[in-house]
Amino acid sequence: MTHVSAQRVAGKCAFVTGAAGGLGAATARMLARHGAKVFITDIDEQALGAVAEDINRELGAQVAWSAVQDVRDEATWQRLLAEAAQTMGGLSVLVNNAGIGSLGSVEQIELKEWRRVMGINVESILLGCKYALPFLRKQQPASIVNISSLAAFKVDPDYTAYNTSKAAVAMLTKSVAVDCARQKIDVRCNSIHPAFIRTGIVAPFFAALGEEEATRKLTRGIPMRRLGEPDDVAYAVLYLASDESRYVTAAELVIDGGACAV
Repeated sequence: MTHVSAQRVAGKCAFVTGAAGGLGAATARMLARHGAKVFITDIDEQALGAVAEDINRELGAQVAWSAVQDVRDEATWQRLLAEAAQTMGGLSVLVNNAGIGSLGSVEQIELKEWRRVMGINVESILLGCKYALPFLRKQQPASIVNISSLAAFKVDPDYTAYNTSKAAVAMLTKSVAVDCARQKIDVRCNSIHPAFIRTGIVAPFFAALGEEEATRKLTRGIPMRRLGEPDDVAYAVLYLASDESRYVTAAELVIDGGACAV
């Protein structure tokens, strides 16, 4: 059944990373349902292809394309952004969603793991912004949305690399936003900071503890006492990708059920 909705991003052309599942897949579906073309990437070719097929089947037209991408690779960024712009007829939205978690305190974490986390969570966003900007300039007003985390503000010492990487994303976002504004180009850049969302990331907790106990533990610092849903984040991306947010840049949009307030 075709999902009918207001065309809030009609005519937009979006590039979304980490879109084989979870927040990336939800974001791609949301943008497509609201009128955008979407070019989605991930390292999981099979799951990614299924997401693109589902979007095209639901909407009854070719509005989604997919390509395998290791977001740490500079040349792949350059090639795929050019391919996406050619395929969709331009590029007006970049959603840097790809990211990984990592466990380990400062004394426990290996340098190799630290570098892996920084490569995927931070350097990939630098590369995405750097190589997307020439295309975004051509299709103003344009928008970059970087998916960070509540972990940028609320520290857990067992997640040293993850906390650090997500804080870096917040500051990198502001740097890009202010640079674009200083150049007087209409390309906005904002970050989104979710708390725990019901995606594959929380699946191991559910498997180990059962859904009720896992939810209780994961939400103990969240006043609303529930997990977020993928669409809670996807709707935020939709707003920031749309022209509704033309005066919003360098912002940190927190989606956390009130966790930052306590």
